[in-house]
Amino acid sequence: MNFNEIAQNRYSCRSYDAERQVEDEKIRAIFESTVLSPSACNSQPWKYYIINGGENAKKIRDCIQPNGANKFVQNCPAFAVVTEKEATLKSFVIEKVKNSQKWAENDIGLSVAHYCLQAADLGLGTCIIGMVEEEKVREYFGIEDKIRLVIATGYSADEAPRNKVRKSMDDVCVVVE
Repeated sequence: MNFNEIAQNRYSCRSYDAERQVEDEKIRAIFESTVLSPSACNSQPWKYYIINGGENAKKIRDCIQPNGANKFVQNCPAFAVVTEKEATLKSFVIEKVKNSQKWAENDIGLSVAHYCLQAADLGLGTCIIGMVEEEKVREYFGIEDKIRLVIATGYSADEAPRNKVRKSMDDVCVVVE
């Protein structure tokens, strides 16, 4: 697929095939792409914790279903817990910017986009989940860094992706001349 086809095929999957595990080589390919995502001063202020099946998948599901939310992850086999690390920017950049750690948020977003688009290219569905019981995740998996989000990953149980409804180009893009 070309990039536009990948972008068109990527959607927030909310129905996973419980019978299909994500192959280790596909997980590795996703992370090869994630490492290539751009970041300020090449800081790469993220760390991904991979959960692929087993008891740990049950534990992470427990952490992302508070009060009955996100029921669709029940059949999802794999997850990535995305954490924020300290941004290691060049000293001259830190001197000029009051809160240089804010750049980490953008960098993490770019790496998550790479993750999701690579997964789509490999035939996998993803859903970015922001409703995370952070303390439970820390306790279960021994994570000390700030937890930003979890990405549910697996094969879709649906035949075709849902239709995308997006704003028009005129609503989101202005050409300044």
